[in-house]
Amino acid sequence: MSLIKNDKVALITGTSSNLGINIAFRILEQLPSEENITLIVTSRTLAKAREVINDIKAFNKKTNRTGQLEFDYILVDFADMISVLSACYDLTKRYTKIDYFVINAAQGVYQGLDWIGAIKQIMANPLEGVTHPTYKIQRVGVKSNDGMGLVFQANVFGPYYLIHRIKPLLKNGGKIVWISSVMSKPSCLSFDDLQLLKSHESYEGSKRLVDLMHIGTYQKLKSNEGIVQYVVQPGIFTSFSFFKFLNVFTYYGMMLLFYFARMIGSQLHNISGYNAANAPVSCIVSDQIQDKKVGSASSRWGQEYLTYDNIDPTGAEDVVAYLESLCKQWDETLKDQITNTRQP
Repeated sequence: MSLIKNDKVALITGTSSNLGINIAFRILEQLPSEENITLIVTSRTLAKAREVINDIKAFNKKTNRTGQLEFDYILVDFADMISVLSACYDLTKRYTKIDYFVINAAQGVYQGLDWIGAIKQIMANPLEGVTHPTYKIQRVGVKSNDGMGLVFQANVFGPYYLIHRIKPLLKNGGKIVWISSVMSKPSCLSFDDLQLLKSHESYEGSKRLVDLMHIGTYQKLKSNEGIVQYVVQPGIFTSFSFFKFLNVFTYYGMMLLFYFARMIGSQLHNISGYNAANAPVSCIVSDQIQDKKVGSASSRWGQEYLTYDNIDPTGAEDVVAYLESLCKQWDETLKDQITNTRQP
């Protein structure tokens, strides 16, 4: 629980990722330096939570901030509904408000790369090959222990349910920022498979669901709850999660292609996690457009700027209705089931 008076409270999921930690860095840089801040980091393990807190502390020492900085942590696995409920319980017990909630945690079920397919796509169209790759192999039909599609639960429903339960903390001024993707094309989602159990593009499909969920909820959140919600895309940048499928040669080959794509005009290749964090933090520190996807972009020479992309709203009402029905089911299922997330 924060001991700072009149502080701003920011909750960032997936804080230990390249994007997550850079969002934390930029919040410290871009909020008024005299403002007191409590940062709540999330992780699935205590070791990771401690590590990222130490990294943020070290960064903060290099800034010119005069306001106090305090840390808290929540151990949560969004693919485990008991864990999500416990996080809700801890947050509502320890806080009276949350000012900023960034939903950055994301999970994929990748099993490798189709190297032949990668070579063919990149040779045929290098820019397309490093912007909308079709050669990442994802497992199909993976379920969580709760019986839901794992990627659907981890990336969409778990965070949505957390908001459902902690909405009183966000009322009257809170901001929610959902991290989507440049790859969230309508073709990635079938409305006969909202839990993405039949999809070969479950990660991309989950981000399409995030887009539709946002379009279907942001107006009601603002008018009924005083909560401002945004959806952003961080562009393309180096992600720690995919390193295990690369060796030193393929990693640097990938980086070379990223820079090549940016030099020939791609605004999407931010490459650095710091540039990728521009859009989400811009939504936190200033008012942005809610009915479009706010994007992080970079010039050929790495100068950052924002983009604003239209979102195809087809199916938004159906997606929200489905998520709300699941919330009711899990409210009933989870009643009286609370555990302590501070235990590793």
